[in-house]
Amino acid sequence: MKSFKLKDGKEVIFNRTEIMGIINITDNSFYSGSRVAHVDDALKRAEKMVEEGVFILDIGGESTHPGSDRVPVEEEIKKVAPVVEAIKKEFPDILVSVDTFNLGTAKAAYESGMDILNDITSLKSEGMADFIAEKKLPVILMHMKGEPKTMQDAPHYDDVVKEVLDYFQERIDYARSKGIERDRLILDPGIGFGKDYGHNIDLIKNIESLKRFDLPILLAVSRKGFIGKALGGIPAQERLEGTIATSVFAAERDIEMVRVHDVIENLRAIRMVEALK
Repeated sequence: MKSFKLKDGKEVIFNRTEIMGIINITDNSFYSGSRVAHVDDALKRAEKMVEEGVFILDIGGESTHPGSDRVPVEEEIKKVAPVVEAIKKEFPDILVSVDTFNLGTAKAAYESGMDILNDITSLKSEGMADFIAEKKLPVILMHMKGEPKTMQDAPHYDDVVKEVLDYFQERIDYARSKGIERDRLILDPGIGFGKDYGHNIDLIKNIESLKRFDLPILLAVSRKGFIGKALGGIPAQERLEGTIATSVFAAERDIEMVRVHDVIENLRAIRMVEALK
């Protein structure tokens, strides 16, 4: 399994599949169970996840589910920065990523203690790559076709796996050209971002194809729509078992990390799989 470097040069090594826990400071994230309204609520959620064995806490202040509207950067900063600061103060040894593609938010989050940028646009915002290179931050590059508002309007691929691989090669080359070290890159195939049910299933089945880049892989599928469709159209509130099954699938293939709403349930399943290897 792989590793990546933090801004201080410390190497984070994956010896097994780890958990990224989701904390959304939003009122419109697709799964209501992930939403918190205030810093105190976020701290309580973080404490629970830390006790359960989370590896990274992922903080988001803007929902990017299909059809979602943009949030003003100033509003996103007001939501995210205090939460990052509070979590890093309370849990200094826990890694914190911030889910944003806005440069202003990334800068504010960095000043508040952010360890990792989780960027759904893969550094396409003006100035973002230069900022990441300057601060030596690790960054999660995600594949997305289109933009959140319209990305699910009949997405088309001739070969979804090939197109995602080609996309990552281009974004890795871009990041390197901007001075971002290769050992600060993590890849996320972007399940549910500009992809229909078949595309999502094909990508997950072929998740190991991303290993050609020799970089850590993050699989983020928690309670997403394709799980609901696979299980007969069930809502997000009923997709825990489908999420766990997908996490197990990832762990069997030594994927470095899964991003989930429900930490302990996924973690126990993953550790059991590892015990049986």
